Amino acid sequence: MNKARVTSAIRFQVVILGLLALFALGIVLNANTGTVNIPALKVFDIIFNGADAGSMESNIIWKIRLPRLLTAAVLGGALSVSGFLLQTFFRNPIAGPFVLGISSGAKMIVGFVIIFVVGAYGTIPPYLMVLAAFIGSMLIMGLVLFFSRHTKSMPMLLVIGIMVGYICSAITNFFITFAKDQDIANLTSWSMGSFSGAAWGNLGIICAIVGLSLLLSLFLSKPMDAYRLGEGYAKSMGINIRLFRAALIVVSSVLSACVTAFAGPISFVGIAVPQIAKLLIKSGKPLVVIPACFLCGAVFCMFCDLIARTAFAPTELAIGTVTSLFGAPVVIAMMISRKRQRT
Repeated sequence: MNKARVTSAIRFQVVILGLLALFALGIVLNANTGTVNIPALKVFDIIFNGADAGSMESNIIWKIRLPRLLTAAVLGGALSVSGFLLQTFFRNPIAGPFVLGISSGAKMIVGFVIIFVVGAYGTIPPYLMVLAAFIGSMLIMGLVLFFSRHTKSMPMLLVIGIMVGYICSAITNFFITFAKDQDIANLTSWSMGSFSGAAWGNLGIICAIVGLSLLLSLFLSKPMDAYRLGEGYAKSMGINIRLFRAALIVVSSVLSACVTAFAGPISFVGIAVPQIAKLLIKSGKPLVVIPACFLCGAVFCMFCDLIARTAFAPTELAIGTVTSLFGAPVVIAMMISRKRQRT
């Protein structure tokens, strides 16, 4: 038993170190690659020594690339942890923020703002768009939380969440019926997701929300470990199931809402990355999965954003396009693997 624990601890440390190495590599590649290529040594000189202050290279690094790559890392990690929490809540590997309609709820409210509010007033402050996306995301999770108090069937609750997402999509399409071509183009652009709007001011807010949510998710790791073994076992350990489930879905909702608000809907990260993290560390214990999941999601989104920026430069791909391209095969492979294990 002790040998197994030692082996598991060593594996966890190796995985974390490997992910940190990839994280560092992602920072270097994102910082020096783009329409203006900046040598890695010069990047280090600009960041750590303040070299060439005010130069074009310095402005590119400090005002564009650093806030963008850090935003991609933090939001990618947040989306991955949100997916893991939802999968724990529903006990279903395909549960995730995108599947449950959180993105559809955000798109519905943002669509209303773009089509009717912007259409009436011409322009609105950017933070109102962020607030609209956040409200839409939390609205869907509020409905899921409401229904969770009236049903104990997780598959049924998952289906309810998906159906609510379809309703939101239908309402959005109704809004689009009365929209101008420019409004439709703006909504479509937002709904494909992007980290291009990253800024230091937003990054501070993001880090505060995500940091607090991650801390709360770590506090929930012990009850989650018991919950994985069944509600009966969790109750025997003195866990208030109703309160625990509410806390779990609120934390996951805040994480996913934060991502949707600041970067738009990003698909498959919340589903695929938790599976990758658990496969790497060969454990389902929340206390070790959560940090691994966050780092894995950060690395995944950093490299996906790098591809989105550079693959067809100067044209930039939507981040959702790249994450779907790499995330969907992971989900397909996971489902095939689970079917083989059952047979």
